[in-house]
Amino acid sequence: MYHTDRGIEELEDRRGQEEFTFSWLAMKLRDFVDLHPEFETAIDRLATHLARDDEED
Repeated sequence: MYHTDRGIEELEDRRGQEEFTFSWLAMKLRDFVDLHPEFETAIDRLATHLARDDEED
C-alpha cells in the first residue's frame, strides 16, 4: 500500500456516496494548488490523467 492510499481510502469512506461535477473538482484542485503551490506539477499531471483517461495508450 502506498502512503497516498490512506488519503484515497479516507476520501472514499467519507465522500464515496456523493456526486460531483468535474467543474467542482477543477475548482477544488485550483484551490489546493493556491494553498500548496509546491504540488502544482502533481495536480497538473493528475488533471491531465483524468482528462485523457478514455484515450488509448
